[in-house]
Amino acid sequence: MLHVAARFALPVFLLAATAGAVSETPVPLDLAAVRVPMSTLAPADTIKLGGSPDWMALTPDAVWVANDQLKCVQRIDLRTRQLVAAVAFPTAPSSGLAAGFGSIWVPLDGQAGGLARIDISTSRVAARLPFPPGNDEGGIAVSPDSVWLVTDIRGTLLRIDPDKNIVRQTIALPPGSFNPLYADGIVWVTGFETNVLTAVEAHSGAILATIPVGPHPRFLTSAFGSIWTLNQGDGTITRVDQRTRRVVATIVAGLSGHGGDICAGADAIWATLEGFPLTKINPATNRVVRQWAGPGGDEVRYGFGSLWLTHLRAGLLWRIPVSAAPPGTP
Repeated sequence: MLHVAARFALPVFLLAATAGAVSETPVPLDLAAVRVPMSTLAPADTIKLGGSPDWMALTPDAVWVANDQLKCVQRIDLRTRQLVAAVAFPTAPSSGLAAGFGSIWVPLDGQAGGLARIDISTSRVAARLPFPPGNDEGGIAVSPDSVWLVTDIRGTLLRIDPDKNIVRQTIALPPGSFNPLYADGIVWVTGFETNVLTAVEAHSGAILATIPVGPHPRFLTSAFGSIWTLNQGDGTITRVDQRTRRVVATIVAGLSGHGGDICAGADAIWATLEGFPLTKINPATNRVVRQWAGPGGDEVRYGFGSLWLTHLRAGLLWRIPVSAAPPGTP
């Protein structure tokens, strides 16, 4: 699935996108100089989930994990670090998880899968909505009054009313846009096929900007006044200023290929990919400061003073406290 060896040679180049050229040239970096074995990063907890744990969502008392192979969403009690519930589905939950409005929102594989809504208080399915995800590596986002999901390859963004479980608005995005993120009044959506990041005003649904980023942007996070996209085409991370909506940095990270994710927490940006389970980026310098290599990885989230990191192939979830710097971090 992944070609790990191909990521070691990273030339300096100027990224291009269909809507124009990215303005920032990546800073050359010898990743070997910041790379250490995964064995140097000892988790505080290793939770056995089985199957292939992937997407995560955090609520005040639990970590929720989508498990594609087992076709379920698993609930881990935050206090005991134990698996306490598994919500089964007829198809795999493979397009993100989001928490909001007393629910976990679960896009399910295939046209017949739709969108499931798990009641957080009971860990039971409260509703199944006929809105399938547009891609099996897509995503879902929650804003203060809506749930956002791209439902087809044409880039149709649905704004779903959580009170009525109906679509209240549809918005046309560049085709091949799949992954939304809500931040500060704007829904940001990566365009995997068009190499752009689209900014949508959440209140009106108006498209505010279409910003060229790196090749095949997929996953994204918001922090430090910026949107950060993980670009599967070349493994770089593009940083876009939320106010000016301009690219301010392109970071060589060596994380190209299928899968992975990115999040923010503990004064850093964190990315993951199988083979390189954890990569730490310093937002002050826009450079990778440490990269752990070895088995594990594919999904990372920050919450409750810890990084939560999956080992997709081994069916594990790791908790890594980062109130203090992880071992091996300069």
